[in-house]
Amino acid sequence: MDLIKNRIVIKIGTSSLTNEKGKVNLRCIDKLAFVLSGIQNLGYEIILVSSGAIAVGTSKMGMSERPKELRIKQAAAAVGQCELMHIYDKFFSEYGKIVAQILLSGEDVEQSKKKQNLINTFNSLLERDIIPIVNENDSVSYTEIESEQKIFGDNDTLSAVVAVLCRAKKLVLMSDIDGLYESDPRQNPNAHLIRQVDDIDKNIRALAKGSGSNRGTGGMITKLDAAQIATSHGIDMVITHGQRPEDLYSIIDGKQVGTLFVGKKCSCSLAQSIVL
Repeated sequence: MDLIKNRIVIKIGTSSLTNEKGKVNLRCIDKLAFVLSGIQNLGYEIILVSSGAIAVGTSKMGMSERPKELRIKQAAAAVGQCELMHIYDKFFSEYGKIVAQILLSGEDVEQSKKKQNLINTFNSLLERDIIPIVNENDSVSYTEIESEQKIFGDNDTLSAVVAVLCRAKKLVLMSDIDGLYESDPRQNPNAHLIRQVDDIDKNIRALAKGSGSNRGTGGMITKLDAAQIATSHGIDMVITHGQRPEDLYSIIDGKQVGTLFVGKKCSCSLAQSIVL
């Protein structure tokens, strides 16, 4: 498929959107909105995939920890998504930008008519310089919270699916780590950051140990799954730290930031199924 060179998908994780107390990290969201608005002003089309609905909803509902019961998780997602969009709208509007909400479930990308309508919606928004903000539809689709039949599994995978649907040239995962390391940097302070990955083989996957933070659900394995999807469709993917949104300027300039997963030459089309 032909990729759109100035189209970028950015995914921001729960650990970057909330602080250690589980409250919304307003400073981070403000910085993110500032940088993404500046990048759009440079002529780029921006799609933001945002985690955090359940965590934000959990905090707003006064719960001390992430709920375990499905119906409470879905309630928290509904409350949190409303709060997140309110905050995003407030900050992006300060920089003269319009945002839109898109909530997805697995069937939206599995069924051809729904998928095409989804693509049309993205294109219509981007043509009008509107920034789509995407999340899983957790308050409706239980499969994306805790079912074994997950389509997306985590917003890392969701962001890769969105990048393929929208024919983005680049996907950036903003996480609580600088990139892929040869060993866990939390246990080994001398761990070496891998700057570029050309092939996601068993040796690379063996490096993806551990899980996400206590506020998020993803880990390095889900990021490698996202990279597998993105790069197989010719899309470059970068993992970088979510506390430094300004690094996005260096990424679009082609500078070395985080870990780059190089997209492979691809002759596939959107008519073909996305490999999940």
